[in-house]
Amino acid sequence: MARLFTNTLDPAADPYYPAISHLKVSSHFFIRRDGELVQFVLCGRRAWHAGVSSWRGRPGCNDYSVGIELEGADDVPYKMAQYRMLAQVARALRMRYPIRDMVGHSDVAPGRKTDPGAAFDWPRLGRMLGAAPTDGHAGGLPA
Repeated sequence: MARLFTNTLDPAADPYYPAISHLKVSSHFFIRRDGELVQFVLCGRRAWHAGVSSWRGRPGCNDYSVGIELEGADDVPYKMAQYRMLAQVARALRMRYPIRDMVGHSDVAPGRKTDPGAAFDWPRLGRMLGAAPTDGHAGGLPA
């Protein structure tokens, strides 16, 4: 996964890689299935995780957001270790930045991105963060 987020994929290493090798992808954080946290980009710098996107009418989410990727698939339940680390990172980010919402790529790039998917338990994360119920958008939490 590190090669994807550092744009060093070898297109010959997998039959799928040539189709995505031209993409420039990065994320501030990546949380592995076991809860290990990897940081690829400093929070004060732009990462290329959302692509063409907008939130609450504001385009270009890469310009003003912190990207956190979770290892997994849209239809495979995420591990408790991932939720614990995600909550820890979210609390730390909230202390440093004026975060208004926590949403998925599927919320900022609907129709193009599907993650974190139906298997992501937003209510669980909300309980871990002590968040109020969502404000009615597709996923995510008010921060």
